[in-house]
Amino acid sequence: MTTNETQAARNPVGSHVPVAGGLAATGISYADRIGAEAVQVFVANPRGWATPTGNPEQDTAFRAACAERGLPVYVHAPYLINFGSHTEETARKSVLSLRHSLRRGRAIGALGVVVHTGAATGGRERAVALAQARSLMMPLLEEVRHEDGPQLLLEPTAGQGASLCSQAHELAAYFEVLEHHPKLGVCLDTCHVFAAGHDLAAPGGVERTLRELVAATGPGRLRLIHANDSKDVSGAHKDRHANIGSGHIGQDPFAQLLAHPLTDGVPLVVETPSDKKGTEHAADVALLKKLRDA
Repeated sequence: MTTNETQAARNPVGSHVPVAGGLAATGISYADRIGAEAVQVFVANPRGWATPTGNPEQDTAFRAACAERGLPVYVHAPYLINFGSHTEETARKSVLSLRHSLRRGRAIGALGVVVHTGAATGGRERAVALAQARSLMMPLLEEVRHEDGPQLLLEPTAGQGASLCSQAHELAAYFEVLEHHPKLGVCLDTCHVFAAGHDLAAPGGVERTLRELVAATGPGRLRLIHANDSKDVSGAHKDRHANIGSGHIGQDPFAQLLAHPLTDGVPLVVETPSDKKGTEHAADVALLKKLRDA
């Protein structure tokens, strides 16, 4: 294995890629253009409930192209999903939507499906909402027990409203109700945790956050990092992404994340602002590689 391959294996760096026009036709060319070593995609409208079947030819071509390039693949489930919702219709549609993402993820060889941890709406207590999340999510986790099925990756939010999980320690209750299922993992969004109050830019901030996460979930559960800088200060509870090094987090915390033993082997994908050509994404990916390889 070459030095570059060893460094990429330590932390593959990539991006969320557009797939309008076809997973393979659009997503792979974009990934190549920005120098991605990992990719994340949507398999449905992220702001809707539709569950499209996908194109088998594109699925096969995409899976083959990712395998050829050694690209780990992740799916981001739609944003509307909320297993803590007090609305029966939202809860029902959340199950259908996540099941779709998990099945489509398996079809394209995804390692994980990312889903936001949701909120306890309607003024209900957090414990009640978490109990509902358990009843709705455990059957879905059981459906992906097969070896080639993706992991379900919980992504804590920025702490807006009655969030079920925004700070790292709050993952403990989520993992408890889901019985630390073997298919359960975590996607850590740097902008989200920063907005929720984990000041990654403060001395020791990265170390404290990672240790708190492991204490809440157990070792080996961090499977993906969304590498996003923040347009707002820590604790603002605002989910506004900035390009790497141009926000309030800055470059150094990302270098610390990339070098930390607890992130060894964990891919990073950016969800930062960019033009349609991926110019800014290419710059963010290049910068993260530089920080990783320094």
